[in-house]
Amino acid sequence: MAIDDDIAVLAAAPLFRCFGRDALRLLSFAAERRDLAAEEVLFRRGEPADSGFVVVSGRILLAPPTAAAEPVAAGRAALIGQMALFVRGERPGEARAAEPTSVLRITPALMRRVLEEFPDAAAAIHDTLAEDLAGLAQGLERVRGLLAAV
Repeated sequence: MAIDDDIAVLAAAPLFRCFGRDALRLLSFAAERRDLAAEEVLFRRGEPADSGFVVVSGRILLAPPTAAAEPVAAGRAALIGQMALFVRGERPGEARAAEPTSVLRITPALMRRVLEEFPDAAAAIHDTLAEDLAGLAQGLERVRGLLAAV
């Protein structure tokens, strides 16, 4: 796949949507491509979360931390492990290829490099994460209201 195709996929990922072409080019060029066979594990629950992944093609099934919940499918341009781009932690669940799948692995070091070289990208990330946090806070407030009504 050409670098322009990878740039298009990255540009479609919600976190990178506001990045300029040069920032996307650096991400695309420096990211590690991983090709997975059907049923191959991308990561397991409890493993160190040392990078995020953008799905280039195929689908990844994300198994939730609890067995009661259903797996979620992540397709083209999905960003898996967003917080691992910024902070280290543990993987909360397993990720497995549902079919032959290609992903781009983006490390925190690469994210730092992009954000240092492209301050406008850093501002876009800040705005996107702030919106995500505001949405989470609103959702929690709704849940609190529902629980108070019970």
